[in-house]
Amino acid sequence: MSEPRPVSPFYAAVLARCPRCGGAPLFRNVLELRDKCDKCDLNYRFIDTGDGPAVFAIFILGFLVCGLALYVEFTFEPPVWVHVVLWGLGTPLIALALLRFLKATLIVLQYRNKAEEGRFKHD
Repeated sequence: MSEPRPVSPFYAAVLARCPRCGGAPLFRNVLELRDKCDKCDLNYRFIDTGDGPAVFAIFILGFLVCGLALYVEFTFEPPVWVHVVLWGLGTPLIALALLRFLKATLIVLQYRNKAEEGRFKHD
């Protein structure tokens, strides 16, 4: 099988597509990684994002939600139940979308840069 044209890392990350061909989805469900690409047969066993996406998501989400909650509080002065509804529903939805994007981004970057586990050189 010939090597497909390189796909844009931005395109592959935003749409959560295969980092090699950009044709098939990376995830089976929201965050469950497939075993391989359905189009180019790239095996996804090399992928190891670890805790990276979760750490980035926590920092970004904390900054975003705290900032928005403070803005809403000081601008509109709503009752407490409005904050509970807004941030109780909004935070998990934003977290899932952000985590999916960050996980796909790290997968694409790992593939593009041929990142792998560090090893000691034995002479």
